[in-house]
Amino acid sequence: MSVELERRQFTVKEYHQMAESGILTENDRVELIAGEIVKMSPIGLRHAACVNRIAKLFFRHFLERAIIHVQNPIRLNNQNELQPDLSLLQERDDFYEGKYPQPEDIFLLVEVADSSIKYDRETKIPLYAKNGISEVWLIDINQQLVEVYRQPKGKNYQNVQQFFRGDNLTIEAFDDINLTVAQILG
Repeated sequence: MSVELERRQFTVKEYHQMAESGILTENDRVELIAGEIVKMSPIGLRHAACVNRIAKLFFRHFLERAIIHVQNPIRLNNQNELQPDLSLLQERDDFYEGKYPQPEDIFLLVEVADSSIKYDRETKIPLYAKNGISEVWLIDINQQLVEVYRQPKGKNYQNVQQFFRGDNLTIEAFDDINLTVAQILG
């Protein structure tokens, strides 16, 4: 006879209470996904370099038009608080000091992946779609490509494209700015 164990899911409030009480610390690289506390993969050198490269590129192009949120939390709902590698957010005078960015505040989310590519594609991307994030870039540093996800519907994106070295791409909300895959991948 098999017994199915019930998992205890946490709310965002409980997740923050764990941090406030010291159960979780700043050194714990975790996210709250579907009410579960999930350990994030360690950041390797290529991953860190890619995030730094994108951040510099985005600061150059979007500094006066958006808030560039690097490896900081976003709150999708009461069960999900994730830390994408980079978020491009609507400007706010308080720089989100009063509340974490919500789906309606987000122009673009960027996930950089090497070892976490399968998890990002199968767990995070559908979660972003389900919560109405209009555009997500998944940068696969192993395959040297950028996957662009647009037009969320349910748990999927209706428009998914891959861009390789030599290709140009734009962010839907800022289609006047042209970026190249080479600038992103280095």
